[in-house]
Amino acid sequence: MVITYLGHECFKIQYGDLTIALNPPAKNSAFKSSKFGANIVLQTIEHEDMNGGADLFYGETTPFVVSGPGEYETNGIFVHGIAGSSEYDAKHANKDNGAGGKRVNTIYSLTVDGINMLFLGAQNSPLPSTLSDAIDTVDILFVPIGGNGEAGSGVYNAKEAYKTAMNLEPKMIIPMHFKDEKDEALKQFLKEEGATVASIEKLTVKRKDLENKEGEIVVLAPQV
Repeated sequence: MVITYLGHECFKIQYGDLTIALNPPAKNSAFKSSKFGANIVLQTIEHEDMNGGADLFYGETTPFVVSGPGEYETNGIFVHGIAGSSEYDAKHANKDNGAGGKRVNTIYSLTVDGINMLFLGAQNSPLPSTLSDAIDTVDILFVPIGGNGEAGSGVYNAKEAYKTAMNLEPKMIIPMHFKDEKDEALKQFLKEEGATVASIEKLTVKRKDLENKEGEIVVLAPQV
């Protein structure tokens, strides 16, 4: 399995002939839209920065787009979506969904090649209590780190992200929602760990590679 970070919260996961996209931006987003075909797309919130899945078609293949809580199965992959919440772009959230500045942020659990992954998306509230019933072990955790600690910032700040990650006890942690390797949020997140981590362009990982790991942070350089 190969994982590539395309910036903001967008990831491309490739396993054989299968391609999975996580939170791809739409064409009208300020973030660069993704230009690749996907079989499966997981979108955590209904916002143009993360709901461009319909654009990721190729040939006669239309992506299977998941954009909310529930249980789904396609292409041999089982996906469980659990409702969380986010204040991402809070000033427009009332107009979009009338939810007092908050949006539903779907947290996704999925297994690929025997590796259990948990994608938190744009979460900035405490994790829902139902999450523990939906997951067992977390091999790879995708956690947002770019919040500024203020209401409406939309995602966890570095300290909140690190605490959340440690509580989930993943074997590997992949931070997201930062600009580049010089981003202060990334520096602060690594400071919480007390580690210096060199970034890599992509992660190639197999189940056996995760044995005996405990909370190892992997920084993927945005490929934008």
